[in-house]
Amino acid sequence: MDRDDATLPERLVDLVRARFASDEVSARAVVDSLDASAVRERILAVRAASHRGLLDSSAWRRALGDRDPAVRRETLVGVADGGGDEAVLDAVVGLLDDGDPLVVEAAAFALGERAYAPGLDRLIELASEHEDARCREGAVVALGAIGDERAVATVIGALEDKPPVRRRAVVALANFEGPDVEAALARARDDHDWQVRSAVDRLDAD
Repeated sequence: MDRDDATLPERLVDLVRARFASDEVSARAVVDSLDASAVRERILAVRAASHRGLLDSSAWRRALGDRDPAVRRETLVGVADGGGDEAVLDAVVGLLDDGDPLVVEAAAFALGERAYAPGLDRLIELASEHEDARCREGAVVALGAIGDERAVATVIGALEDKPPVRRRAVVALANFEGPDVEAALARARDDHDWQVRSAVDRLDAD
Protein backbone atom coordinates (compact mmCIF):
# COMPACT_ATOMS: atom_id res chain seq x y z
CA MET A 1 0.00 0.00 0.00
CA ASP A 2 1.27 3.48 -0.79
CA ARG A 3 2.56 5.32 2.24
CA ASP A 4 1.75 9.00 2.57
CA ASP A 5 -0.55 11.16 4.67
CA ALA A 6 -3.59 10.02 2.74
CA THR A 7 -3.18 6.47 4.02
CA LEU A 8 -3.57 7.34 7.68
CA PRO A 9 -5.90 4.80 9.32
CA GLU A 10 -8.42 7.50 10.23
CA ARG A 11 -8.76 8.51 6.59
CA LEU A 12 -9.37 4.96 5.46
CA VAL A 13 -11.85 4.35 8.26
CA ASP A 14 -13.71 7.50 7.22
CA LEU A 15 -14.03 6.16 3.70
CA VAL A 16 -15.35 2.83 4.95
CA ARG A 17 -17.96 4.66 6.99
CA ALA A 18 -18.77 7.02 4.13
CA ARG A 19 -19.98 4.08 2.07
CA PHE A 20 -23.02 3.83 4.31
CA ALA A 21 -23.54 7.54 4.93
CA SER A 22 -25.88 9.89 3.11
CA ASP A 23 -24.63 13.40 3.89
CA GLU A 24 -23.10 15.79 1.39
CA VAL A 25 -19.85 16.26 3.31
CA SER A 26 -18.96 12.59 3.15
CA ALA A 27 -20.09 12.42 -0.48
CA ARG A 28 -17.63 15.19 -1.40
CA ALA A 29 -14.88 13.42 0.53
CA VAL A 30 -15.55 10.20 -1.35
CA VAL A 31 -15.48 11.89 -4.74
CA ASP A 32 -12.28 13.77 -3.86
CA SER A 33 -10.63 10.48 -2.86
CA LEU A 34 -11.22 8.98 -6.30
CA ASP A 35 -8.09 10.87 -7.36
CA ALA A 36 -6.05 10.17 -4.21
CA SER A 37 -2.41 9.14 -4.58
CA ALA A 38 -2.82 6.07 -2.37
CA VAL A 39 -4.17 2.96 -4.08
CA ARG A 40 -6.07 1.76 -1.03
CA GLU A 41 -7.81 5.11 -0.70
CA ARG A 42 -8.90 5.02 -4.35
CA ILE A 43 -10.22 1.49 -3.93
CA LEU A 44 -12.30 2.46 -0.91
CA ALA A 45 -13.49 5.60 -2.67
CA VAL A 46 -14.66 3.62 -5.70
CA ARG A 47 -16.41 1.15 -3.43
CA ALA A 48 -18.21 3.90 -1.53
CA ALA A 49 -19.03 5.95 -4.61
CA SER A 50 -20.42 2.93 -6.41
CA HIS A 51 -22.58 1.97 -3.45
CA ARG A 52 -23.94 5.50 -3.11
CA GLY A 53 -24.44 6.20 -6.79
CA LEU A 54 -21.94 9.05 -6.85
CA LEU A 55 -20.24 8.13 -10.12
CA ASP A 56 -21.33 9.61 -13.43
CA SER A 57 -20.31 8.01 -16.72
CA SER A 58 -17.09 9.97 -16.93
CA ALA A 59 -16.06 9.06 -13.39
CA TRP A 60 -16.77 5.37 -14.02
CA ARG A 61 -14.58 5.43 -17.10
CA ARG A 62 -11.76 7.25 -15.31
CA ALA A 63 -11.80 4.61 -12.58
CA LEU A 64 -11.80 1.82 -15.16
CA GLY A 65 -8.68 3.41 -16.61
CA ASP A 66 -6.91 3.74 -13.26
CA ARG A 67 -3.19 3.03 -13.39
CA ASP A 68 -3.49 0.34 -10.70
CA PRO A 69 -5.15 -2.98 -11.59
CA ALA A 70 -6.64 -3.33 -8.10
CA VAL A 71 -8.64 -0.15 -8.63
CA ARG A 72 -9.75 -1.31 -12.07
CA ARG A 73 -10.92 -4.61 -10.58
CA GLU A 74 -12.85 -2.85 -7.83
CA THR A 75 -14.52 -0.61 -10.38
CA LEU A 76 -15.54 -3.65 -12.40
CA VAL A 77 -17.27 -5.05 -9.34
CA GLY A 78 -19.42 -1.93 -9.29
CA VAL A 79 -20.18 -2.22 -12.98
CA ALA A 80 -21.18 -5.85 -12.52
CA ASP A 81 -23.59 -4.70 -9.82
CA GLY A 82 -25.33 -2.39 -12.30
CA GLY A 83 -23.24 0.77 -12.34
CA GLY A 84 -22.54 2.74 -15.48
CA ASP A 85 -24.14 3.34 -18.85
CA GLU A 86 -23.41 1.99 -22.32
CA ALA A 87 -20.27 4.07 -22.65
CA VAL A 88 -18.99 2.52 -19.43
CA LEU A 89 -19.79 -0.98 -20.68
CA ASP A 90 -17.92 -0.21 -23.89
CA ALA A 91 -14.93 0.70 -21.74
CA VAL A 92 -15.31 -2.65 -19.96
CA VAL A 93 -15.12 -4.40 -23.34
CA GLY A 94 -11.80 -2.62 -23.82
CA LEU A 95 -10.55 -4.11 -20.56
CA LEU A 96 -10.86 -7.59 -22.03
CA ASP A 97 -7.44 -6.73 -23.48
CA ASP A 98 -5.99 -5.55 -20.15
CA GLY A 99 -2.52 -6.74 -19.25
CA ASP A 100 -3.67 -8.02 -15.85
CA PRO A 101 -5.47 -11.40 -16.11
CA LEU A 102 -7.57 -10.68 -13.03
CA VAL A 103 -8.81 -7.48 -14.64
CA VAL A 104 -9.70 -9.42 -17.79
CA GLU A 105 -11.55 -12.01 -15.71
CA ALA A 106 -13.44 -9.29 -13.81
CA ALA A 107 -14.31 -7.51 -17.07
CA ALA A 108 -15.73 -10.72 -18.52
CA PHE A 109 -17.75 -11.27 -15.36
CA ALA A 110 -19.15 -7.74 -15.49
CA LEU A 111 -20.18 -8.12 -19.13
CA GLY A 112 -21.88 -11.39 -18.34
CA GLU A 113 -23.71 -9.95 -15.36
CA ARG A 114 -24.91 -7.06 -17.52
CA ALA A 115 -25.60 -9.41 -20.48
CA TYR A 116 -23.83 -6.90 -22.70
CA ALA A 117 -23.98 -8.41 -26.18
CA PRO A 118 -21.58 -5.91 -27.86
CA GLY A 119 -18.78 -7.67 -26.00
CA LEU A 120 -19.70 -11.05 -27.50
CA ASP A 121 -17.13 -11.28 -30.29
CA ARG A 122 -14.19 -10.48 -28.01
CA LEU A 123 -15.48 -12.87 -25.33
CA ILE A 124 -15.66 -15.64 -27.93
CA GLU A 125 -12.02 -15.00 -28.83
CA LEU A 126 -10.95 -14.95 -25.19
CA ALA A 127 -12.76 -18.19 -24.36
CA SER A 128 -10.68 -20.11 -26.86
CA GLU A 129 -7.47 -18.12 -27.25
CA HIS A 130 -6.40 -16.41 -24.01
CA GLU A 131 -3.28 -17.94 -22.51
CA ASP A 132 -4.59 -17.64 -18.94
CA ALA A 133 -7.17 -20.29 -18.00
CA ARG A 134 -8.84 -17.90 -15.57
CA CYS A 135 -9.62 -15.54 -18.43
CA ARG A 136 -10.92 -18.35 -20.61
CA GLU A 137 -13.07 -19.51 -17.72
CA GLY A 138 -14.45 -16.02 -17.12
CA ALA A 139 -15.23 -15.61 -20.80
CA VAL A 140 -17.12 -18.91 -20.89
CA VAL A 141 -19.19 -17.87 -17.89
CA ALA A 142 -20.02 -14.56 -19.57
CA LEU A 143 -20.98 -16.26 -22.84
CA GLY A 144 -23.38 -18.50 -20.95
CA ALA A 145 -24.90 -15.52 -19.17
CA ILE A 146 -25.37 -13.58 -22.42
CA GLY A 147 -26.86 -16.65 -24.06
CA ASP A 148 -26.30 -15.67 -27.68
CA GLU A 149 -26.46 -18.67 -30.02
CA ARG A 150 -23.33 -17.48 -31.82
CA ALA A 151 -21.33 -18.57 -28.77
CA VAL A 152 -22.56 -22.20 -28.69
CA ALA A 153 -19.65 -23.68 -30.63
CA THR A 154 -17.11 -21.84 -28.47
CA VAL A 155 -18.72 -22.99 -25.23
CA ILE A 156 -18.86 -26.57 -26.50
CA GLY A 157 -15.20 -26.28 -27.47
CA ALA A 158 -14.40 -25.23 -23.89
CA LEU A 159 -15.31 -28.78 -22.84
CA GLU A 160 -11.85 -29.73 -24.14
CA ASP A 161 -10.10 -27.20 -21.88
CA LYS A 162 -8.76 -27.56 -18.34
CA PRO A 163 -11.15 -28.95 -15.68
CA PRO A 164 -12.22 -25.59 -14.18
CA VAL A 165 -13.05 -24.29 -17.65
CA ARG A 166 -14.87 -27.50 -18.53
CA ARG A 167 -17.00 -27.22 -15.40
CA ARG A 168 -17.95 -23.67 -16.30
CA ALA A 169 -18.73 -24.73 -19.84
CA VAL A 170 -21.19 -27.36 -18.60
CA VAL A 171 -23.03 -24.73 -16.56
CA ALA A 172 -22.95 -22.26 -19.46
CA LEU A 173 -24.51 -24.83 -21.79
CA ALA A 174 -27.60 -24.86 -19.61
CA ASN A 175 -28.50 -21.58 -21.31
CA PHE A 176 -28.48 -23.11 -24.79
CA GLU A 177 -30.55 -25.72 -26.59
CA GLY A 178 -30.12 -28.03 -29.54
CA PRO A 179 -28.84 -31.46 -30.49
CA ASP A 180 -25.22 -30.29 -30.50
CA VAL A 181 -25.62 -29.09 -26.92
CA GLU A 182 -27.21 -32.37 -25.83
CA ALA A 183 -24.45 -34.35 -27.51
CA ALA A 184 -21.77 -32.26 -25.81
CA LEU A 185 -23.36 -32.74 -22.39
CA ALA A 186 -23.63 -36.47 -23.05
CA ARG A 187 -19.89 -36.60 -23.66
CA ALA A 188 -19.27 -34.55 -20.53
CA ARG A 189 -21.08 -37.18 -18.47
CA ASP A 190 -18.03 -39.39 -19.01
CA ASP A 191 -15.44 -36.68 -18.26
CA HIS A 192 -12.51 -37.94 -16.20
CA ASP A 193 -12.95 -35.01 -13.77
CA TRP A 194 -15.62 -35.86 -11.21
CA GLN A 195 -16.61 -32.24 -10.75
CA VAL A 196 -17.39 -31.93 -14.45
CA ARG A 197 -19.53 -35.07 -14.24
CA SER A 198 -21.21 -33.68 -11.12
CA ALA A 199 -22.02 -30.43 -12.95
CA VAL A 200 -23.78 -32.43 -15.65
CA ASP A 201 -25.67 -34.42 -13.02
CA ARG A 202 -26.90 -31.20 -11.42
CA LEU A 203 -28.19 -30.02 -14.78
CA ASP A 204 -30.07 -33.29 -15.19
CA ALA A 205 -31.56 -32.90 -11.71
CA ASP A 206 -32.81 -29.43 -12.54
